[in-house]
Amino acid sequence: MRIAILGAGSVGGALGQGWSRVGHRIVYGVPNPKDPKHAAVARAAGGADVTGVGQAVNGAEAIVLAVPWPAVPDAITACGNLAGRIVIDVTNPLRMGADGLELALGYDRSGAEFVAGLAKGAAVFKAMNQVGFEVMANSSDYPARPVMFVAGDDARAKPLVMGLVSDLGFEALDTGGLKIARLLEPYAMLWIHQVVDRGAPRDSAFAFMGRHGSL
Repeated sequence: MRIAILGAGSVGGALGQGWSRVGHRIVYGVPNPKDPKHAAVARAAGGADVTGVGQAVNGAEAIVLAVPWPAVPDAITACGNLAGRIVIDVTNPLRMGADGLELALGYDRSGAEFVAGLAKGAAVFKAMNQVGFEVMANSSDYPARPVMFVAGDDARAKPLVMGLVSDLGFEALDTGGLKIARLLEPYAMLWIHQVVDRGAPRDSAFAFMGRHGSL
């Protein structure tokens, strides 16, 4: 599958590396494709192409939004018409508050719903926002498969997204519609709090288990 990842930072790099290992073709969409800092990320993702955003999304079967929150509007605009396209939003709407990082949106609106409002007609999903890139890069060797919740409204496209999450080694669980991203983004803040404020290892992950094992 051709996957366009918008953003070639730590998160985009880890996702590209993981998906390329199982045979997906990765193309990175960035504002400045000629920046030499992208070369190592491209090599690690199986020799991925690095292009402008508009070129990257052309022909991609899934578009992954992996840019910092302030860059989201520009990234979506650069994509052009996204009607009918699959967009996986892995961002968290973070800002600096008086006590450190906090959510810029919440309660009655999620960042993913904001993305859906910008990406008119796209099938937007929230996933891969709930742990750090260290877990995304290698989700093996845990006592139980790390869980990754997926929220989105498009029932026809959801199996493809669930499959991509599973390809990275996660236990993909469907949480329902996109509005459930209002729960998944604060959930990501719990991981950030445990790691940044409480000193948990950066490769910490969550599991969701029944009494007799993973669900």
